[in-house]
Amino acid sequence: MNDFSVSSASPSNIAIVKYWGKHGNQLPNNPSISFTLSRCHTETQIHIKQNANENYSMRFLFEGKESPKFQEKIEKYLIDNQQYFSFLKGLDLEVESRNTFPHSSGIASSAASMSALVLCLLKIEKAVNHDVTPLDMRKASFLSRLASGSAARSVFPVMALWGVTPSVPDSSDEYAVPLADMVHPVFKTYHDSILIVSNKEKSVSSRVGHSLMNGHPLAEQRYATARQNTERLLKVLKNGDLTEFMTIAEAEALQLHEMMATSNPPYKLMEPNTMKIIESVRAFRHETNIPACFTLDAGPNVHLLYPEAYEKQVGDFINESLLQYCHDNQCIDDIVQNMKR
Repeated sequence: MNDFSVSSASPSNIAIVKYWGKHGNQLPNNPSISFTLSRCHTETQIHIKQNANENYSMRFLFEGKESPKFQEKIEKYLIDNQQYFSFLKGLDLEVESRNTFPHSSGIASSAASMSALVLCLLKIEKAVNHDVTPLDMRKASFLSRLASGSAARSVFPVMALWGVTPSVPDSSDEYAVPLADMVHPVFKTYHDSILIVSNKEKSVSSRVGHSLMNGHPLAEQRYATARQNTERLLKVLKNGDLTEFMTIAEAEALQLHEMMATSNPPYKLMEPNTMKIIESVRAFRHETNIPACFTLDAGPNVHLLYPEAYEKQVGDFINESLLQYCHDNQCIDDIVQNMKR
């Protein structure tokens, strides 16, 4: 086998129903549903050479520079899940990765970076085995989940569901399933304008945040609410009820941060400008009847969600009223990913 290269790009995603709390090997304590983004993605290329021994080696570069911390994370992932990667034996890998969004923008990059890596690894497997069939995206979701829980959802366009849900027979805690065929056309036009309140590293990582759900006094109530909201949202996604969509999205965002505020120890990731943006969005919606709503990730930045039809009005609103609350007036405009891989 000659030396060769593979490449893949995979996007970030933003959850509407939030995944917060896990057990076992990256298994969710409640289901989640997310929009798959388009412009905020990770591009990964792996150059492969054969070596003369039974082991494999890896060198990792992020945006042209060595990144020991991330290389260690990948190596640990490959060792922990070596039963799935026996095809790497006898190969030297040079991994090059870059993001299309600023590394310090506060956008969660693990979903994009780990799913892009997994897609590359599956392409290597096919090359080694001379397999020309299409990638198994369910397998890609399964392996991505083992690397970073939310990465399970990033391999599918439009929207994805991760976690057992009674109304979706093929749903699973082991992998995500695509929802594109179950989604009203209006949601396929959605924009996500990401308002960067802060570009600082979070004071509490998502890994620690998930662990603080263990023994949390409101955990079981939270998981039950998330299951109910998952079923509610699935109906909304079919019928195109934007008012109900906004209600669910905003309630889920605020409840996520309520779980943080009531953890032991409690912590807060929202900042004063986060609340100012939220208040401004609600006032704008009340005054204009434009169906724009907010959601939050596990951090201070605000994701402003709205259909394509209102791009001009919402864009003007962002420029005139919201950029003043953003770090260096920074806003990243993204859209739902509609193209299949």
